[in-house]
Amino acid sequence: MPTESGSCSTARQAKQKRKSHSLSIRRTNSSEQERTGLPRDMLEGQDSKLPSSVRSTLLELFGQIEREFENLYIENLELRREIETLNDRLAAEGQAIDGAELSKGQLKTKASHSTSQLSQKLKTTYKASTSKIVSSFKTTTSRAVCQLVKEYIGHRDGIWDISVARTQPVVLGTASADHTALLWSIETGRSLAKYTGHVGSVNSIKFHPSEQLALTASGDQTAHVWRYAVQLPTPQPAADTSQQLCGEDEVECSDKDEPDADTDASSDCPTIRAPLTSLKSHQGVVIAADWLVGGKQAVTASWDRTANLYDVETSELVHSLTGHDQELTHCCTHPTQRLVVTSSRDTTFRLWDFRDPSIHSVNVFQGHTDTVTSAVFTVGDNVVSGSDDRTVKVWDLKNMRSPIATIRTDSAINRINVCVGQKIIALPHDNRQVRLFDMSGVRLARLPRSSRQGHRRMVCGSAWSEDHPVCNLFTCGFDRQAIGWNINIPALLQEK
Repeated sequence: MPTESGSCSTARQAKQKRKSHSLSIRRTNSSEQERTGLPRDMLEGQDSKLPSSVRSTLLELFGQIEREFENLYIENLELRREIETLNDRLAAEGQAIDGAELSKGQLKTKASHSTSQLSQKLKTTYKASTSKIVSSFKTTTSRAVCQLVKEYIGHRDGIWDISVARTQPVVLGTASADHTALLWSIETGRSLAKYTGHVGSVNSIKFHPSEQLALTASGDQTAHVWRYAVQLPTPQPAADTSQQLCGEDEVECSDKDEPDADTDASSDCPTIRAPLTSLKSHQGVVIAADWLVGGKQAVTASWDRTANLYDVETSELVHSLTGHDQELTHCCTHPTQRLVVTSSRDTTFRLWDFRDPSIHSVNVFQGHTDTVTSAVFTVGDNVVSGSDDRTVKVWDLKNMRSPIATIRTDSAINRINVCVGQKIIALPHDNRQVRLFDMSGVRLARLPRSSRQGHRRMVCGSAWSEDHPVCNLFTCGFDRQAIGWNINIPALLQEK
C-alpha cells in the first residue's frame, strides 16, 4: 500500500512488501549461532570501527540469511530430484519427453490433461470436506450485461480508493498516490475539483452522509476534512457503444499502454489547498478513514497498529483503539449504528461497538490466513471480509466462530464493496479482474477486460452507486484511472 512519499516506485515497493513472503530473520540461541563457522571467526578477527554489539548483531543476521538461502537451495535440489524421478517413470512407460521433438501443441495437451486430473482430484476432496464453502471456480451460466460507460483519467499515479457522494450533487471521488484527491462529474468524466492539502499519498476518501464534506486519509500521518462546492457540467450526448457480455470465458488480451500522464484533465479545475480540520494523532501512515453515523465523529486506521476515533468539530481524540498485532489496512463504519470494523495484516478484523457510551466492547474475527485487506458492513448483521489469502468471507455478527459463506478466488482481494440494496459484492483483484458475487457466495459475473477496456494493472478499490441512472459501479486501479460501469442488476438476480 502507499507510503508517505507517495511516489509511484515507492508505492509499488510498499505494496509488494505487504504481499510478499519476506525472509524470516529472527534472533536465535547460541547453539544456532555456531553454524556460521569459520567465516564468522575470520570476520571477528578483522579490524572494524563498528561497536562490538552492533557487529555481533549484523553477523548473526547475516548468518540467518545464509541459512534461509541454504534451505531454499536444498528445496531446489529436492524438486530437481522429483522431476528426474518423474521423467524416469515416463520413460519407463514409453512417454519420455524429448524437448527437441515435442511440439508446443503436444506440450499444451499434456499440461492440460495433467491439470484436469489434478483439478478433478482437488474438487472431489474439497466437496467432501465441507458444505459451507462455495468455490468461485464453478462455471456459471449467467451472461449478464456489464457495460463500460465512462473512464476518469487525470491522476498522475495509482488510485488507491474511490467513493460516491451521498448528497446532491452526486459526484465521484478518487484518492491517489500522487498526493491529490479528485472530484469528478459521473456523467461527463470531467474533474470538478482537486484537493492538494496532503503532502503524502492519499489512501482513502469518504463523503459526509449529509454535507458537502470529504474525509481523506494520507501517508503524511494525518486525515483531513475539507469542504467542496461543485457545479455539475451539462452532460454531452453519449457515444453509441456496444454492450459487452461478461463471463469467465472472456479472452484475455495483451496490455495496452497506460493513460498518458501528460494529458492532465485536472489542471483546469478548481483547487482546494487547505482542510477545515486536520486529524493528527497517528505515528504512521493513515491508510483509511470513515465517518460514523451522523457525521459528527470519524475513525481512522493506521500502520501504527491503532485506530483512532475523533470528534470532527474539535479535532480531539476521543478513543484510541488498540489490539491489532500488525499494521491496519482498512476501517469501515456501519451505516445506521455506532459500529466500526478494522482489518489488519495480523490476519484478523475487529468489531468495535460504541452504541453504549459507557462500554466499548471489541470482538475479534479469525478465519483468514493472510492479510485482511478490508472488511465492510452490509444490511442486517453481516460483515464481508476480503484477504490476500484469495478468499472472501461473509460473517454473521451474532456468530463469530465461523463464516456463513466463503468465496475462493484465484488472486488476492483488495478493497471490496457491497451493493446494500441488491446484496452484491464487488471483488477487485490483484490480477486486474473485478468479479461480482451474491451474499451466499454464488458468482454472478466478471467485468469485461480486454485490450480495449478494463483495468490494465492491479484493481485497488470499488464503489457502488445504487441510485445513479448512468453508472452503478465504479472501480479504480494502479493504472491511474477510474472506470464507471453499468451493471444490469435485475438481470443478474433473475438469472441467478
